[in-house]
Formats: sequence, C-alpha cells, structure tokens
Amino acid sequence: MMRSDRRRVPLAFRWLFWEVDFDRLDVRRDANFILARVLEFGRMREVRWLVATYGYDRIRRFLRDVGHPEISDRTTQFWRAVLRAGRERWAGPPAWPRGNASRWSG
Repeated sequence: MMRSDRRRVPLAFRWLFWEVDFDRLDVRRDANFILARVLEFGRMREVRWLVATYGYDRIRRFLRDVGHPEISDRTTQFWRAVLRAGRERWAGPPAWPRGNASRWSG
C-alpha cells in the first residue's frame, strides 16, 4: 500500500524517465517501472521520495518478487543490506530470450 496519495512523480525527477511520456507516469500503475528506475539510478532525493511514497515493505516485495532487468547486482546487494534481507530469496532479472540458432537465408 502506498504511503502517499500523490499519483504523480515529482517534476524534478523527469531526468530519470527520459524515454517515456513523463506526464503520463502514474505512481500506482507504473510502480514497478518507477521503483526500478529510482532504485538503480536515483540520488538520495529521489530515493527518499520513493521510500515516502511506497514504503520499505513495498520496495522489499518489488525486489523479492519482480526481478526487474534494470536492477544491477550492485543495487540488489545494497538494498539487501538496507532491508536486512540476509539470505531471503529474491527474484533475479528475467533471462534474455535465446537467439534463433538457424542461419539467416538470403
């Protein structure tokens, strides 16, 4: 459950979401995308907002259950320490699809 009823990402965070329509981001609908981007690339200001908006429990569930491809091992290990997750099993990033083994014809 979100701690804040604000459904918009602060305008000052636009730099984190360069490739999407920032004005359409919704903190509920786009939570996994926002969590991944801020956890991986955010500065203290953005991380504080993330914690105030989603809370530590939601961040932990995201890291444990989602396995977002943008989250690096370094970020995962940092948040394991912050959240005192110990050996709790967390999802890894999804596997990249295997390429087609057949040769191109033409």
